[in-house]
Amino acid sequence: MKFPRVIRLDGSDPRVYARAAEPGEPAVTGTFAFADTEPESLAHADRLAFAGGWLGTESFGRATLVEVAKITEATFFQIVEQLARHFVDHYGAPSLTEALPVAREECDYAAGLCDHPMHTLLAIERAPSDEGVRERIKVIQPSRADEHTKIWEIGADDGAS
Repeated sequence: MKFPRVIRLDGSDPRVYARAAEPGEPAVTGTFAFADTEPESLAHADRLAFAGGWLGTESFGRATLVEVAKITEATFFQIVEQLARHFVDHYGAPSLTEALPVAREECDYAAGLCDHPMHTLLAIERAPSDEGVRERIKVIQPSRADEHTKIWEIGADDGAS
């Protein structure tokens, strides 16, 4: 199955976020962390996390970009359990049993965002709305060499010099 995985294209995430997710770790949108938050009341680094940070599921740090990656079903269930434990430890979920279905829903949602070719880059944008938080996932289209203007052509050698 496919799932978002943190990718770091430059060194900005550790400078931007209070805690940066590590490259290679699975990630979810993490919008739940801002459900009862007024973005204006957040510290600068937290406002940046609100505006465009994915949530790593190992470090529980933030990342600007993720890529579509392949994971096993066993890894998926590990991610669900890690996230459920995080809900209990940091968000006051009453028990792991009660947190597991919520974590599963969050992980199913994240996996559903990966209906793209492997290694496709995804970014997230959030903004306050009347209903709470509006979230938008953007596919980052890399520029490809074959999309650039052709400046020469390779042909067969005709023997003339």
